[in-house]
Amino acid sequence: MNNILEARGLRKSYGSFTLNDVSFDVPGGYIMGFIGPNGAGKTTTIKLILNIIRGDSGSVKLFGCEDALGQNDEIGVVMDALLYVDDWKVGDVESALSPFYKHWDKRIFAEYLAQFALEPKKKIKELSHGMKIKLQIAVALSHDAKLLILDEPTSGLDPVARDEICDLLRGFVSDENKSVLFSTHITSDLEKTADYITFILNGGVVFTGAKDALLEKYARVAGGSGDLSEGQKSLVIGYREHGTGFEGMVKTADSGKLPANVLTEEISMDEIIIFMNKGAKINE
Repeated sequence: MNNILEARGLRKSYGSFTLNDVSFDVPGGYIMGFIGPNGAGKTTTIKLILNIIRGDSGSVKLFGCEDALGQNDEIGVVMDALLYVDDWKVGDVESALSPFYKHWDKRIFAEYLAQFALEPKKKIKELSHGMKIKLQIAVALSHDAKLLILDEPTSGLDPVARDEICDLLRGFVSDENKSVLFSTHITSDLEKTADYITFILNGGVVFTGAKDALLEKYARVAGGSGDLSEGQKSLVIGYREHGTGFEGMVKTADSGKLPANVLTEEISMDEIIIFMNKGAKINE
C-alpha cells in the first residue's frame, strides 16, 4: 500500500503545550479522519505538515519525498479560516490563484462554482461561512490535487451541504492515487466517510489505524453505583458517577472483567473522544 503522506515523530513546543512524537500514515485511496478535542494539537500538526510552522523535530514525507511540499498542484488545502481578500469577487479568486498551479482547470472550477451556487460576481465578504468553505473546496479540487488536507471543512455547514461534501470526498479517493486528511469535530461525517482514524489527545497520538478497529477497541459501559469494586473502576476510562449509577468506557478486552449485570454496548466516536478526554493517558 502506497502512502501519500507519512508523518514521523513530529514535535513542537509552545510553552505549556507540546506536540510530542506524532506519527501516522495516510495511504493512497483512503480518507484519514483526524480527531481530538480542542487544543489537542490537530491544527499544529497540519501546520507542520504544510510547513507553515517549523517543528522542533520530526519529518514529513509527501508522495514519498521529504521536499514534495513545493508540488503545489498535488496538494489542496481547506482551512476553517478563509485567507482570500474580502473585496475580491468570487471570480477574482481564479485570476489570483490559477497562475500558481500548472494543472489549473478552468472548466472544473466553473462546474464547482455552479454546483455550489457560488456567484462569480459576489464579493468574498458577502459570502456566508459555509459558502467560503465551499469556495475553498472548489479551488482545492480544480488543480488535479492528489492530497486534500482539510481542517474543519464542514464546520458551519448544514447537513445537506455536509453530505454533499462527504460525497465529493468519497468520489475523490475512488482514485487509489489520491487521499484525504480530514480534521473535524463532526465525527458523524467521519463515521460515514473515513477509512482510517488518527486520534490525538494532549499533543500525543492515542490511536492511529482503521476506523472499525477504533470502534471495536472500546465499549460503553453503565451500571448502578455499587456495581463495581475499586479495582474494576480503574478499568473504566472516563468513569463518571451520576444520580442513578455510573457510565464510562472500557477496552473491549477488559469488558469480561466487569460484573455480568453491568451494561456493555457499542460506542460512538464522539463518546470515545469524550471519555478519553476525561481519563485516558497517551498510548495507554
